[in-house]
Amino acid sequence: MARLAERTAARDALQRRERALSIARLVMIAITIAVAFPFGWFALIPFAAFVAILPVHERTIRARHRAESGAAFYARGIERIDDAWQGHGDAGAEFIEEHHPYADDFDLFGRGSLFELLSLAVTRAGRTRLASWLKEPARNADEIRARQDAVRELRDNVALREDVAIAAREVSRDIEAAHLDAWGAMPAVAFARWERIAMIALPTIAAAIIALSIPELAARMINATHDAQVAPLLRMPMWPLVVAIIAIIAMTRILAPRVTPVVSAVERAEPALALLAQLLARIEAEAFASKRLTDAADKLRGAAKEIERLRRLVALLDARRNQLFAPVAGLLLWTPNLAVAIERWRLRSGARVGEWIETVGEIEALASLASFAFEHPSFAMPDLVAEGFDAKALGHPLIAADRRVTNDIILGGPLRLLVVSGSNMSGKSTMLRTVGIAAVLAMAGSVVCARSLRIGPMAIGASIRINDSLQEGASRFYAEILRIRNILAMAASEAAMLFLLDEVLAGTNSHDRRIGAAAIVRGLIDRGAIGMVSTHDLALAQIADDLTPRAANVHFEDHLEGDRVVFDYRMRPGVVTKSNALALMRSVGIEI
Repeated sequence: MARLAERTAARDALQRRERALSIARLVMIAITIAVAFPFGWFALIPFAAFVAILPVHERTIRARHRAESGAAFYARGIERIDDAWQGHGDAGAEFIEEHHPYADDFDLFGRGSLFELLSLAVTRAGRTRLASWLKEPARNADEIRARQDAVRELRDNVALREDVAIAAREVSRDIEAAHLDAWGAMPAVAFARWERIAMIALPTIAAAIIALSIPELAARMINATHDAQVAPLLRMPMWPLVVAIIAIIAMTRILAPRVTPVVSAVERAEPALALLAQLLARIEAEAFASKRLTDAADKLRGAAKEIERLRRLVALLDARRNQLFAPVAGLLLWTPNLAVAIERWRLRSGARVGEWIETVGEIEALASLASFAFEHPSFAMPDLVAEGFDAKALGHPLIAADRRVTNDIILGGPLRLLVVSGSNMSGKSTMLRTVGIAAVLAMAGSVVCARSLRIGPMAIGASIRINDSLQEGASRFYAEILRIRNILAMAASEAAMLFLLDEVLAGTNSHDRRIGAAAIVRGLIDRGAIGMVSTHDLALAQIADDLTPRAANVHFEDHLEGDRVVFDYRMRPGVVTKSNALALMRSVGIEI
């Protein structure tokens, strides 16, 4: 709260200063116009004041933007702590994948999703990196531990996380719109040796002709005769200048098809390049301890200086847009000469631009997980083990803390399957999603909503939110068995796997359902997978009895308080002994 108040106060002060400077600019222009007619050259005094105000005004605007971004950074953190973040962040809708093995089942993307809760990344690289970590669980324990170490280090480095978030927000739009990574990797643009010589020689010749013509032009302006005022050696005909200008125009047209792709990506990008250089320098200057962050800093070594060199070239390129300088720039072949210099930079450092952007994206993704850990100090960093899933006080991170109910879950060793029974709305599906999200977060390198979690790296497959498809001509049951087929295939190919099947085979009759479900879970367990299957059909509870000791029954229950069905969402051992379907129908006014 203190940092938010500080950034908000700074923003308000800068807004007041910005308004004052805007008024001062208008006043100086008005005074300049008022003084120009009666007092002539004295108008230069208020005009000089106007010019002096311009850079101060621009710096104030940039500082105000930074203060606004800083305030937004801390406001977002407080919203996440207060469970008021839904709909205020980045939903990551473009990462939704219809046939992903679990993304839709666990609400990874969309409004109120895990991605919206986690992501502070603003660059395309950072958002994509974080999304890939959620959609593609790391199966290498060393990779997961490396991310965990980086998250721990960044968790308490609030200043760096703020600086990266603010700078990345300021540069992301312009830098990514320019597609600098693709520009840096495009094939070399060749300029022949004679062309490079001509680009220097033609402007030099034109400048020399103009310089030699100045005395004659000056003499003509004062109506002096050539013989009296201008020495014969200085008398210059105009046709050499005309020829030089024609040659320059021809050279410009010859070079244009190669000059345009070199400069098109970076023109007008000078402010964004300056901010990118500052961001890279900020990361480069940090003394990291964890290997993942140290490696990232090494990849960025020298990047800030290289980007600053490019920025200076682009700043010179932008000078051609000045109306007074534009004719001079044309005579000097300003754009082609700078294109050659920019192309030299691109050949030297362009191939690394993509790597630099990806590295910044990785730091953004790690910083998002670190912010999540910082804002939820009670959440646990998982301990990695050879295999299994052992959680204490496990809860769902998308459920507000004042409504969240936690449970203990143990899978692994001899126990490979939990069959979860319970009445409607008792918490079965939420329990499966809770386990799935915990596994996803753990293998992304994040903290999880639990007092502790011991987990082994594994693939994940789920069948929880399955719908029919008119476009694909598939019923819900058919869509479900296709998903289950894919889960079985994954279990056969992966060394370890977690499966989560909700209301398995609910679209068929009880007899076929019991036989089919038993075959599915036996096939998964025989392939070495661990998992949970939920049902409100008590006949399926027999599956666990048949597979003892590799399987066990657990259940959720409810009770009536007057006409109201009450749930406590606590998981208990054994099979549920009653159903609430009739009570629920009566509670909504259906006569039974």
